[in-house]
Amino acid sequence: MPAPGTPAENPLSTIDLAILDAARACVQEFGVRKTTLTEVARRAGISRPTVYRRWPDTGALVAELLVRELRDIVATAMPSVGDGRTKLVEGVVAGAATIRSNPLFGKIFRTDTDLMLTYVFGRLGRNQRALIELFAASIREGQADGSVRDGDPDQMATMLLLIAQSAVQSAGTVAPLLTGEQLDTELRRALDGYLGDQKPPR
Repeated sequence: MPAPGTPAENPLSTIDLAILDAARACVQEFGVRKTTLTEVARRAGISRPTVYRRWPDTGALVAELLVRELRDIVATAMPSVGDGRTKLVEGVVAGAATIRSNPLFGKIFRTDTDLMLTYVFGRLGRNQRALIELFAASIREGQADGSVRDGDPDQMATMLLLIAQSAVQSAGTVAPLLTGEQLDTELRRALDGYLGDQKPPR
């Protein structure tokens, strides 16, 4: 977790927003590995020390950018009406579709595959942890209104992450078999079935 006082915990200032906007532009143009704090500072129109006081390196800045990008996508995608299960399923499906077409994530998927593999197979990154927390909260809401089956919310949220993550990252691979709309339909069915009542295995 970021230390107290970092932009992740405090309201964003005008300078913070300028830095994040510049970082987004750099990543979309160059990819993560070729993005530097020097270039970010130049595009934001501020000094390098100003950037370093807020983020110690490019990795920390990009991680912050991606966490906020994902949270904005999920928050926008989540319906405001319906039971907990419906809102979660529709939110994940819509969010996954948005991420697949998002130019920032698209660039990362194309140019920084090894970085994505580290996040997927090597360790849980901040993005995944943030999504697990959001999913778990929605699962608890669904369990409270009876639309989501019993189970550990954190474990179920982690499984949802694996399903959604695979659907996003492997969409290009299976495109000849599942178009975007078809992928959304099958993902919706998979999520809805997983969260609904399930008979115990024999």
